[in-house]
Amino acid sequence: MATETERKFLVKGEFRHLSTGHYEILQRYLSIDPEKTIRLRISGETALLTIKGRSKKNSFARGEWEIPVPLPDAEEIMKLCLPGKILKTRYLIPCGKHTYEVDVFHDKNEGLVIAEIELSSESEKFEKPEWLGEEVTGRSEYYNASLIK
Repeated sequence: MATETERKFLVKGEFRHLSTGHYEILQRYLSIDPEKTIRLRISGETALLTIKGRSKKNSFARGEWEIPVPLPDAEEIMKLCLPGKILKTRYLIPCGKHTYEVDVFHDKNEGLVIAEIELSSESEKFEKPEWLGEEVTGRSEYYNASLIK
């Protein structure tokens, strides 16, 4: 099983000058329930269907599967998605041996900035840069599936 082990933080300082790149993301959902989410994401000419399971108790790791979708198919599937969408710009910020993905949200979530870091295990150590704010890992109100509401 594919597993995502991710930590999330609010961002409290400027980070853009550290970015090695950025790209725009449109994201919509086919299913949102307590046990799973199924989302479709388009970024440039790339589209991915992602299925995420629920985190295990006392854990922030969860099952995650990403499936490439041809762009024309993704554009058609977008029409079948639930109401609401996520629009964001993702910045890639290297830090130590990791890369933070910092999402600057637009549209209805304008002003929200969240940094994510993927780890190989829940106990893996990582650097916390000065622009990193409060940790929000596991807080459902900061999951993208909650932000479409």
